[in-house]
Amino acid sequence: MKVFLSYAARDARIAKIVASRLSEAGFSVWNPADQIMPGDNWALELGRALNKADAIVVLLSPAALAAPTVQREIDFALGNPRFKGRLVPVVVRPVKSIPWILETLPTFKITSDPDRASQQVVQALRRIKSAA
Repeated sequence: MKVFLSYAARDARIAKIVASRLSEAGFSVWNPADQIMPGDNWALELGRALNKADAIVVLLSPAALAAPTVQREIDFALGNPRFKGRLVPVVVRPVKSIPWILETLPTFKITSDPDRASQQVVQALRRIKSAA
């Protein structure tokens, strides 16, 4: 199963940890930090990766909620019927509020217990995979 990891650049350290845990669980993770090289057309590469993804894990933080790229990736997932039930929000830094539409989805919080939250994300992705 191909998982697109969406996050703000400021959250790269936690994104690397999440990507590692998902990879260890057997998922193919598309992490922009590892896949896009200097000089690449970011928009084109992101679009290709989103079109190939089976699910999207979005890491939410104040920086992510302010990042236009993360917002576009969330909008893509919400507007594409293929991602219904396949968008997994994960709070990685405390935020004042989560966009209302994301509050309707099961949301995980890595800020309190990273190991438990990572396991919950893995379980959610396994449910998505088995439902496919």
